[in-house]
Parts: sequence; structure tokens; C-alpha cells
Amino acid sequence: MRADYVNDDDLNIILRLLTPPNRLISLICLETGLRVGDVVKMRSDGFRQRMTITEQKTKKKKRVYINKTLYDECKAQAGKIYVFEHRTDCTKHRTRQAVYADIKRAAKALRLKDNITVHSLRKYYAVEILHRFDLATVRQALNHDNELVTMLYAYADILHQTTTYSVKHRAHK
Repeated sequence: MRADYVNDDDLNIILRLLTPPNRLISLICLETGLRVGDVVKMRSDGFRQRMTITEQKTKKKKRVYINKTLYDECKAQAGKIYVFEHRTDCTKHRTRQAVYADIKRAAKALRLKDNITVHSLRKYYAVEILHRFDLATVRQALNHDNELVTMLYAYADILHQTTTYSVKHRAHK
């Protein structure tokens, strides 16, 4: 099942409902466009404001920047080995499934009908980049090879509005 786009208002409430570590992970995803699996595996000894990440899915390198406030918050709660430690075992990192479950819990608490997941954060990031730049910049920021895939992310807000309208319109007929 695909992840849906999340709007500003719902996203802000979801972020407030998350546990503090999951909120920080989500904020890094929103700021960098990284997949949650890449964020949870960040090691404390290599964690910097500017760093190069090798994306787990694509094996491509990506240069990311984390603002000072967010960086300081992450450093303050970081463990000895991982920035985001596992809940019960400090030798392991937090799982992407734990972040996923927390986001799903928050979306359910808001009674959202959309399928809001950790990947919704990546779609939100793409839409925000497109509002400020162009499609080529979004493609580069997401490290995509295929422009059509980039378009699905970058225009997720428009696609979501169209789908939502279409479903509501058919329901009222």
C-alpha cells in the first residue's frame, strides 16, 4: 500500500504526538529527504551537521545538512553508538518499524483516513522542494534516476487533492 501525502496542519499535529526520538527522526527526514531507515542507522561518532550518507536502498551517496537546533537536540539525546538507540538495547539502533508504528498511532489518533506513514515525510519533503525550486532539483534532492517517479513525489499534494476530491465527489452522487 502506498503512502499518502500529509498536509501542513496534520503533519504538525502528528509531530507533536510522536515520542521525542521519533519526532527527531521525522524532523531529520523532513529536512533532508532521507528515508527513515537511513536516519535510524546514523552512528553517534559520525553524526555531523553536514555529512555524506550512503543511502541503504540505492547505495548512492547523498550530502545532507541538518540545522543547528535540530542537530543539537539530536546530539543531546544520542547514545554512545547510535544517535537513535533501540528502546531496550543500547547496542542497537531504533528500528524503522518503531517510527512507522508511532506515526501510524498518531495518524489514527487524528482519525485520518489517509495512509500516513514514514514515507509520507519523503513526499512532503519533495513537495516543499518543488515549491521553492524546479523538478530537476527535486530529482537531485531525492537521488532519483527516473523523472516520472520524481513527479509522483513532487506533485503528491496535487495528486492527493485530486484523489480526495474524486472520492468525495463520487460519494455524494
